[in-house]
Amino acid sequence: MRRPVVGIIGNSHLINDQYPTHAGGTMNSEAVAEVSDCLPLLIPSDPRYVRVSELLEVCDGILLTGGRPNVHPEEYGEPETPAHGAFDRNRDALALPLVRACVERGQPILGICRGFQEMNVAMGGTLDPEIRDLPGRMNHRMPPDGTLEEKFALRHVVRFIEGGVFHRLMGAIEVMTNTLHGQGIRTAGARVVIDGHAPDGTPEAIYVREAPGFALGVQWHPEWRAASDPVSRPLFRAFGAAVHAFAAERHAPDNARRSAETPRSMVG
Repeated sequence: MRRPVVGIIGNSHLINDQYPTHAGGTMNSEAVAEVSDCLPLLIPSDPRYVRVSELLEVCDGILLTGGRPNVHPEEYGEPETPAHGAFDRNRDALALPLVRACVERGQPILGICRGFQEMNVAMGGTLDPEIRDLPGRMNHRMPPDGTLEEKFALRHVVRFIEGGVFHRLMGAIEVMTNTLHGQGIRTAGARVVIDGHAPDGTPEAIYVREAPGFALGVQWHPEWRAASDPVSRPLFRAFGAAVHAFAAERHAPDNARRSAETPRSMVG
């Protein structure tokens, strides 16, 4: 029996500052394959090459990864400033409508770092361009120097709403996480519930209220050592369980017959 497919939204990258590629972190594929028990499929983050409707057909779940470029502020009605950093408008054009489509049809989606922010913007929320400049906030950015172990080291607590989605998923009301981001949620989008915060008040965990399927996002990077980390493992296992359930439902024989009888124009 084949594993369900998780589409991993990658990032644009230049090899040797010259050769354009679509890239995805190995640790994302490892988490999907080894912890979620799904087939990782790297997706070019460019709507010139892939359509949302195609991704919904091919993939059983979607992982929105982190990335250095930020969501362009025009996507939430604000002008661009130097504080907003670099952008990837092609990824914006693909990821934001993909979030909305997955939420609408109950297709499992997990957002990480930039993906967390994409989920909020897709649902109508806004972002702060540089949270370390806000009064009372800490520096959540990746340490500029050091090994990967040092960059991804656990650096602060995240506290969840008691009895909420993440409290139940993690079995704990407080967990330790890494932190490698510059931007953060300013205002939550429609139906976006902020379910966890850092000690300085920065939103760290969200879900989409009344979504018919798995629709969670985290500001930290759970893909780092996902198989062994006590916070990352339950998140990727829950995501994988949701993807397996979605795939089993839509690939059941009765559903397959119904799909075959449905006009192409009405699918997706």
